[in-house]
Amino acid sequence: MSDANTPEFQQSPIFQFKSPLLPVIPPLLPVIQGFRRYNQLERGIGRLGTLEVRLARSATDILRAQRLRYAVFYEEMAAKPTLSNRLLRRDADAYDAYCDHLLVFDHAATSGHLRRPKLVGTYRLLRQEIASLYKGFYTASEYDIAPLLARHPSTRFLELGRSCVAPAYRDKRTIELLWHGIWTYVRHHKIDAMFGCASFSGTDTDALAVPLSFLHHKALAPTEWQVKARPERLIPMDSLALTSIDHRAALALLPPLIKGYLRVGARFGEGAVIDQQFGTTDVLVILPVESIQARYINHFGHEAERFAA
Repeated sequence: MSDANTPEFQQSPIFQFKSPLLPVIPPLLPVIQGFRRYNQLERGIGRLGTLEVRLARSATDILRAQRLRYAVFYEEMAAKPTLSNRLLRRDADAYDAYCDHLLVFDHAATSGHLRRPKLVGTYRLLRQEIASLYKGFYTASEYDIAPLLARHPSTRFLELGRSCVAPAYRDKRTIELLWHGIWTYVRHHKIDAMFGCASFSGTDTDALAVPLSFLHHKALAPTEWQVKARPERLIPMDSLALTSIDHRAALALLPPLIKGYLRVGARFGEGAVIDQQFGTTDVLVILPVESIQARYINHFGHEAERFAA
């Protein structure tokens, strides 16, 4: 879990684990069935001032999250919208129907004719047991995660994705509530390990040689947690020798999300992947719960009680 006190993290326009874009409208029945299981987390997870974090509890909540994602990914950043993205002004894919959606609302600001609290942040969560019932993990399109799952048959995995925050809310409070929500979800569902793709802006891997090589040499996941990029998509991350890398300079070149995950105890898969849709170079983050630094657990509370609603 990232260091919410890091200024560059607070200023980041996006801290995302993302999936390939499949521009479809999600079927509603699985969504409704899924929501019925999580009444406790739907009602509210935590509060901090006027901000509240909870899970989505309606199809309307998901549509609002998709619109926020579109505004950040496509209007603010460099993602390339499909025709349906552009027409609907939503970032939507087939996984939205099967994931839980973590949402942060500001009760001091309202939007729309219904004057609802403003949605200011979102994160998408996909548990292994749900993934196995539907489309699997979407990270599998970039990384070969099957060996990882096979090596840990009793481990409960959680995949994170599609996270973003509205520009005016990229501060410590919003970020802390999102992470509090994730930690509450992890404790509630007895999750053992998290993973997902984090991104460097741009697709010029030569320009990213220093930070990619640094991650390869200094932060590669151990064998039991290792994951490789799919062979047809793998971009080597070790183009530079460790002895030629200035560690301080390499750390400065890491995006805030990736730097934050390093601090919390995460490690990285082997090989990067270029995502042309989003104009990014992706790396795989692996974070066993047992590897999370104690100070982060103490910050949010062992049972996620710090910002409890």
